[in-house]
Amino acid sequence: MKTTEEILDKVLVGDVLDVLSTFPDGIVDITVTSPPYNKRNSSQGWLVNHEKYTHSDDQMPEKEYRDWQVIVLNELYRVTKPGGSLFYNHKIRWEGGHLLHPFAWVARSRWHLRQEIIWDRTLAANVRGWRFWQVDERVYWLYKPVDQRFVGPELQAKHAKMGSIWRLKPVPRTDSHPAPFPIELPLRAIYSMPGTGERIVMDPFCGTGTTLVAAKILGHHYIGIDVSPVYAKCSEDRLTSWASEKAQAEEELARHRVTDPFEDRKKRGTVSWPFGPQPKHENGDPLPLEAIEAEGTDGTQARSVGSERSAGEDPG
Repeated sequence: MKTTEEILDKVLVGDVLDVLSTFPDGIVDITVTSPPYNKRNSSQGWLVNHEKYTHSDDQMPEKEYRDWQVIVLNELYRVTKPGGSLFYNHKIRWEGGHLLHPFAWVARSRWHLRQEIIWDRTLAANVRGWRFWQVDERVYWLYKPVDQRFVGPELQAKHAKMGSIWRLKPVPRTDSHPAPFPIELPLRAIYSMPGTGERIVMDPFCGTGTTLVAAKILGHHYIGIDVSPVYAKCSEDRLTSWASEKAQAEEELARHRVTDPFEDRKKRGTVSWPFGPQPKHENGDPLPLEAIEAEGTDGTQARSVGSERSAGEDPG
């Protein structure tokens, strides 16, 4: 068994389960990852045939693939601290006309599913007309409860307002990797998690190191794992120049701001959604809802009903 210091801030090369088996229990705070999708390249058409990894043919029998993913998920659960999170990116696939949904194996793991997030890529990977073009993928926010408390700590409003549909354009395929995700995705996940101080962030399928760079930008430690020494080297090279990606990261971090928090507006009586305390005329009569929706009583344009909800209103 390795010590935390031996694996911290390193990119480790090897089979994911072999490497994870050397980790102590409960050392990781946040994992953001996207495993190979088992696209079964030989039967999925031109585009998938041109998305190939080094050191993996991505062609496991489907049942074997699902069982493998459950084992990986459970190992990630073991090495995660209580209260830690895993953001697991996958997608709906089809084979022989049958839908293959990642929730089928996510639900078999030890993790508590805290939320299903839709990644709206805005672009379709397959543009044939067998069905409406699929522009979405899934990001499962999986949580390791503390003392069987499944709700977990509340997100700050500036993070919760990002919503459950993340509209982020994918990164173009490169010679380095066929399917990198945009740095905004791990940045949003890591930055939004409650707590302070340095964390340990992991990606067990780190590819070209996007999650690791996001962790570095946010001032956290990282652990990367990849079966491919080619991708591991790409990650290491990218980490040496991580500062060059800070400007792009700042654009994402700037979105996590609330200029007029819900709690402050509630105290002022300027909440404009139907179930909040209603602003009143100077004579004490309530303003009609139409006036509230048109303009806040403090002279600012009222927000939509959905944006008035605080991060803590739905603890379920």
